[in-house]
Amino acid sequence: MATTEEKQDLVENLKGPRYYRIMLQGYGGESAYMTISKEAHDFWNSQCDENGDYDLVQYMISDDGEEPEYEYVDDVPPEAQFLQDDDDDNYKRPWFESHTEFEHTCGVEYGSANLSVDEVDSSEYGANDIAEVYSYQSLSDLNDQLGEDSDWEHEMVEMGCEDEAPDGTDYIAQMYSSEKGCFFEGIIETVGNFDPKKLKVYTTEYLNGEDTVTNVEYDGVEVDNNGGDTNGKGYSAHVWEC
Repeated sequence: MATTEEKQDLVENLKGPRYYRIMLQGYGGESAYMTISKEAHDFWNSQCDENGDYDLVQYMISDDGEEPEYEYVDDVPPEAQFLQDDDDDNYKRPWFESHTEFEHTCGVEYGSANLSVDEVDSSEYGANDIAEVYSYQSLSDLNDQLGEDSDWEHEMVEMGCEDEAPDGTDYIAQMYSSEKGCFFEGIIETVGNFDPKKLKVYTTEYLNGEDTVTNVEYDGVEVDNNGGDTNGKGYSAHVWEC
């Protein structure tokens, strides 16, 4: 028979609503994949093989009408300027809004992702902390622990794959903005203690082979991402043939 103290603890746990802030932190970034021509691929692939991706990055990050600060390239031929939109007066689009983009990602990389969960006093952004549940715990380690403890009946992470380009895409350019910090912050409302078995984190492996966290659910309901706070760590750019 439960003691009075245990009964009181049960009552407290069942009180609701209760609120928990979920955060995912680590390394990751924003990435854009776009279709390019063979001519653009051949030009930039040769440049990258010989000199690295510096000049390709400079081309990608420079605004329309701005002269890129190339280190090795003297002139980029028109057929290699894949951000120019012929249907919009040859306007050079930003790399994150390319007219030939077919995939855009932003999130923390699964292998570096750390989970923090705190009980808070409301569902409002900036709610005050009440109690700590997890503090910067490795997401992959927690997933393994939950699986082992439940004889693999429960896993925190579900991994997917998006490794194919659209039909007709023979050559691809990718721009990647590497970042570090908090990529996901959302608050859930529930009754009782936070239950890790109800937390589901979805990842997708994209064309560059990186597993990126794409969304989070708790008890079958998607958790809104209220935004994070990341610092840029640099750019990298690549071109390849499918």
